[in-house]
Order: sequence, then C-alpha cells, then structure tokens
Amino acid sequence: MATDTASPIHICLINQKGGCGKSSTCFHLAGSLAALGKRVLLIDADPQGSISQAFLGPEVVERLEPELTLAAVFDANAIPPPADLLIRETHCSGISLIPANHHMAAFNRPQPERSGLMQFALRDLLSESSVFDFILLDCPPNLYQCSWNAMLAADHVLIPIPPEDFGTQGIRAVHQAIANARILNPTLRRLGHLITRCDRRMLVHRAYEQQLRNRYGQLVLQTTIPELSAFKVALSCRLPVEFHDPRSAAAESMRALTTEILNRIEHKTRIFTEAA
Repeated sequence: MATDTASPIHICLINQKGGCGKSSTCFHLAGSLAALGKRVLLIDADPQGSISQAFLGPEVVERLEPELTLAAVFDANAIPPPADLLIRETHCSGISLIPANHHMAAFNRPQPERSGLMQFALRDLLSESSVFDFILLDCPPNLYQCSWNAMLAADHVLIPIPPEDFGTQGIRAVHQAIANARILNPTLRRLGHLITRCDRRMLVHRAYEQQLRNRYGQLVLQTTIPELSAFKVALSCRLPVEFHDPRSAAAESMRALTTEILNRIEHKTRIFTEAA
C-alpha cells in the first residue's frame, strides 16, 4: 500500500501518571490524522488495554489470547510473530491496531535497561510496518519495560500533562527517562508537553498552565486539549471525535493539535533538543 512518506513517523505518548489523557489523545489524534488521509497504526503498549477497548470493546479485548496481542512480541520463550499477524483493521477507515490486554502485565517490568535484546522488541516489530504514515504508541502510566520499549522504537515523544499538581509531578523523571533512551536511540526527540483535560474557567488550571509555559517555554505546545463531553460521547460510540462529531469544539482542538504536531515534525526546530 502506497504512502506519501519514506517511512512511518513513530510517536509515543508517555507519562508516569494515570488519567493524564495519554490514551484519549492517542485515540482522537489517530482520527484526526486518518481524516487527513494518513494511514495510522495504533500500538496499545498498556496492559490496561484502553485503546484496544476503545475500538474492540472490553469483552472482546479481555478474551484475546496472548499470541493475538502485543504480549506475543515480549515472550522470550516464543518466536516473535510478524507484525502482519498482530495488526487488526478497525471500523475506522485508515486506522489499524495492535491490541493489548492483561497478558502484557507480566512483561512490563521495572529496570528495563537490564532486559538485553528485549529492549528492542517493539523496534524490531515495527521495522516491518512500512505501509503506514504514522505509528502511535500508547504507553502505561509508568516508565517500565513497555514505555522504555516504545521510546527505543519512536522518533518522537509527546508528554500529555493535565494542568494540576498531581499531573505535573514527575516531569523531571520523564525527561530523564527520555535522556536515558537517547543513549540507545539517538534520534529520539521530544515533540513537547501537551496540556490536556484543561478547563480555563478554573483559576488553578490557568495558573498551572502558565507555570508550565514559564518553566518549559516552547517545549509546551500552543494547543491545549479542553475537558469536553464530546470526547467522552465519541469514545462511548467507539469513534474518534473527528469521525463522530467533526463540527464539535473537541474535534477542532484535535485538528489544531494535529496541525501543530505536523509542523513541529516538519520544521524540526530547536525545541526538540532543548534541555529540560
């Protein structure tokens, strides 16, 4: 299948806090990219399987055998399957998925730097997936094996952060993990911090957003993702908001994010290598 890029652009979404909007951003961003005619592969690298459930439903995902999920790639006692055997077409045109479920939990161990060649399991798998324009990797809320593997396979890192105290904790640890991953993947770059679940009617949200922008400057994307019910309604219908309600403010915010991401990737400005 033809693509307008020489090779896929790999973007992983990481943060060590749950509830910061990683999976939601990944899900809806895929829809915005697909609406532009891009072929998107979603990699569910989270044992919670949120992205998988968003497309397939929880009952289907819970019943998936490990050899049909990303867990098959991390099983050192089995021959890694080719990507084609794991990739599923979704009901959304242009979006494919490699699912995950609870079987991944056994492989998401701490201290991934000590796991030898298993560190490169995702990178090796995705080297076969040249038919896509974008590969988005949704990671669990920690910096263990799954997130580490994703960073070693990715070109760019996007860090979703809600503008509140718990959301902003641990950013330095995330930056350090990225710096460590660059030792083995020198081409890895930060797309930046994405402010998610933002309600600018709340003084605390405005204050934390300004704090983030003052501290990290251009590393914070101009686009913010608001807390809107349209995202949740679309998700309940198992559709990215661009597919479910393209005229909504939620869809507009995702299109703005998509445009900003594409511009940052294209121009490769100094913000990608700016020190934390």
